[in-house]
Amino acid sequence: MLIRASAILCASRPHGEHGAVVRLLTAGHGLLAAYVAGARGRQLRPLLIPGNVLDAEINERGDNRLPSARLELVESRGPWLGEPLPSAAIGWATALAASALPEGHPYPALHEALSALLDAICHAPSARGWAVALAAYEALLLREVGYGLAARAAADEDWTSLIARLDRQGRAIESHLLADRRGDVMAARAILLDRLKRISAD
Repeated sequence: MLIRASAILCASRPHGEHGAVVRLLTAGHGLLAAYVAGARGRQLRPLLIPGNVLDAEINERGDNRLPSARLELVESRGPWLGEPLPSAAIGWATALAASALPEGHPYPALHEALSALLDAICHAPSARGWAVALAAYEALLLREVGYGLAARAAADEDWTSLIARLDRQGRAIESHLLADRRGDVMAARAILLDRLKRISAD
């Protein structure tokens, strides 16, 4: 089977001497894992940044082997890696998808929400412009995988209330979605929330 799709890179881990295993979120096929040959080379290394939008060609190899992927860059999040707050937000949003979603189940609304969130993180003038989208993305993910409705934002929600809502959602994510994998993934969220809370103190 051959899949061609636009994909958001959610995770990349070295595999073997030269390759990497990637997790890609697509609208029509959900989260897909695939092997990328030569991933540590000069040409492919800039592609394997979490949050990057890629044209992916994924080929099932049979014999229970991991599919292989060929990737082309559509949009890079690399320019924002040097900014502590956007970098932390991109890292958390993509790691959450990679860790919490089952493979091969399409979640088109979640793919759209993650895409919109990443665009907002990279182009809004400050975190106040995208933190609401982050809360909405987390709430949608909780709902899509079957853990009910997260609390909705009040019409007059201020920054302090938003941070409190993100705190509550974090506890739900940790206990329901990441109960077996909470370590590194939730550590990324803790860094992000700490940085957001510093804004509220200013």
